[in-house]
Amino acid sequence: MNFLAHLLLSGDDEKVIVGNYVGDFIKGRLTGDKIIGWSDRFLLGVKLHRHIDMFTDGHPTVREAKRKAALVLGKTAGIATDIYFDYFLAKYFNQFCNESLEDYSARMYQVIRENDPLIPVHMKSMVRTMIKQDWLNTYQTLDGIRLTFSRLSGRADFLAVLNLAEEDLEANEAFYYDKFSVFFPLLQAEASRFISEYGN
Repeated sequence: MNFLAHLLLSGDDEKVIVGNYVGDFIKGRLTGDKIIGWSDRFLLGVKLHRHIDMFTDGHPTVREAKRKAALVLGKTAGIATDIYFDYFLAKYFNQFCNESLEDYSARMYQVIRENDPLIPVHMKSMVRTMIKQDWLNTYQTLDGIRLTFSRLSGRADFLAVLNLAEEDLEANEAFYYDKFSVFFPLLQAEASRFISEYGN
């Protein structure tokens, strides 16, 4: 899952939202000096992020999508399918949230700004760019997805193949949407269960 999904799966608690949002930028075991000063809710968000990734990576429906993407994108298929699923989430956002995507994105950007001290230093530049370029709203169009993959493809040589990802998505949109529509409600239920079980 990519940023939009992680945010939406966090519920309404701001600290859980931010913890989930920054999860990819916090590495290693969540013990000792690493978590000093963290609130229980922020820590829950980071743990939720890891659980979402583990549940997603291990699910057979997601694995089917990755195998399809790997035919074109090789080892970057996992990155691509995360973004494909955010594309479908953004495109059909009103099926999953009572707010419009535009209103929800604006609210999430405000939550992120107000919790800036919780953002890892090495993530702050990306966060500023994300808000300035309004990444969450760009996910809902193929043009926006093309921009996303273009940005990613320039980060490292092995990511260059992601320039082909938008074409793969467009050519196989029905297949990937079928996988998303099966999987995402299951992920929503699992995220809610995790928050309920470990958040009290």
